[in-house]
Amino acid sequence: MLKLLERSIASVGERLVLLAPPQIELPTHFRNVTFDVSRHDQLVREVQRLRGRVYVSEGNVRPEQLTADGLHATPEDARSWHLLMRDRFGQVTSCAWYLEHENTAAFHSLRVRNCPLTRSDEWRDSLRRAVEGELARARRHNLRYAEVGGWAVLKERRCTSEGLVLALAAYGLCKVLGGALGITTANVKHSSSAILRRLGGSYLRTRGVTIPAYFDPRYNADIELLRFDSRRPANKYAALIDLLRERLSDVPVFADMPALTVEPAWEIGSTRQSLVA
Repeated sequence: MLKLLERSIASVGERLVLLAPPQIELPTHFRNVTFDVSRHDQLVREVQRLRGRVYVSEGNVRPEQLTADGLHATPEDARSWHLLMRDRFGQVTSCAWYLEHENTAAFHSLRVRNCPLTRSDEWRDSLRRAVEGELARARRHNLRYAEVGGWAVLKERRCTSEGLVLALAAYGLCKVLGGALGITTANVKHSSSAILRRLGGSYLRTRGVTIPAYFDPRYNADIELLRFDSRRPANKYAALIDLLRERLSDVPVFADMPALTVEPAWEIGSTRQSLVA
């Protein structure tokens, strides 16, 4: 499997595309940047169309929850990095979004505030303490805090390494941007959560208590919340993540407006499967 992943990563520049959020300072690590508002917006719509197609087919959303033209649009789309994989015809086959926050962010400003557990008398306070503990840890280590979601993989691509490469690319992007602690939602179906835990994700905990899986009526799915630390992926995949990080330098990046390109203030050393939003 590792050899297969190495081959997939070696050719990732032919399939992976990054969409930058607006008004962001792009690291000089990226050498293949195009500033094109129209193309950027078109690719975001293709991502939204893929999510709509996958989520409806899996029963995670109903057709009436999509836009009139079949898009699954969320507020995060306008503020996030998007990672998307394309086939040889240029069609989007898998995607995810990566949303960074300053580590001074408050719980109520994060997407996780909408988690159904916040409406549970039993788990509301524990979830908040767990996330605030992660934010405090990010501040101590001078890291940003990130939320990752919008996972979707076409059914015909689920028996390939594509979903795994996409998740590894998210780790690689995080490293390029300077590193972060973060949180992601993972659909229990199709072993999506198990895959992310294998890469280094772990359950949220506070005061010795693990935050449990929950049913999310918005997506008609059982969901697990997983934390991650970009500095500490699973040892088995660390070298592949570093390789992918280097490959990202030549991956096409589309931005919707010209922006400054800068190096991160500091650099981390080298060291779904239908996944629901």
